[in-house]
Amino acid sequence: MKALHRKDLFGWSVFDEARNLDFHSVLWVRPEGNVVIDPLPQSTHDAAHLRSLGGVAWVVVTNSEHVRNTRELVSTFGAKVAGPRAEADTFPLECDRWLVTGDELVPGLMAMELHGSKTPGELALLLEDTTLVTGDLIRGHMGGRLNLLPDAKLKDRDRARASVRELLTAWPRIDTVLVGDGWPVFRGGRAALEELDRALQG
Repeated sequence: MKALHRKDLFGWSVFDEARNLDFHSVLWVRPEGNVVIDPLPQSTHDAAHLRSLGGVAWVVVTNSEHVRNTRELVSTFGAKVAGPRAEADTFPLECDRWLVTGDELVPGLMAMELHGSKTPGELALLLEDTTLVTGDLIRGHMGGRLNLLPDAKLKDRDRARASVRELLTAWPRIDTVLVGDGWPVFRGGRAALEELDRALQG
């Protein structure tokens, strides 16, 4: 796994040839139990690295299309699973907790529902006030910039645009944006979100 911008954060990726971008997963290492977000399948090397860092206590799945390797982590580590409450009736696996806006899964990890994406109530997660982790709606198709899921896949562009504004209002200290798809923004994340917001308003 790759070291990210904090000593307690790691990530691993899979390149998607059809979309010409990377998909990402995030690991937050905590003494009280590690949290993984949207876990992709791992190489033998990365799986050993994960075990050496203490395994997984919680898996957060931001939307039903990001279940990915969750079942394997539950089987291997006995991890608990959290998902978006808006998908509770149709979610493809059992969750121990359903998250909505304002929920704190573990101390320092807050959830917000984003709307208008291809699935209802997609989760964005804020780690200790400054690191935003997104699933599908907010992504990075070009280095240093953020964009939305393509219009053809959005359920409601106006609601998606409003969700970006809500993130900026509710979480003013964002500096890093770790996207599920594309290029992350390690510094200046708020400015990148503001640029996205302006582009969507235009």
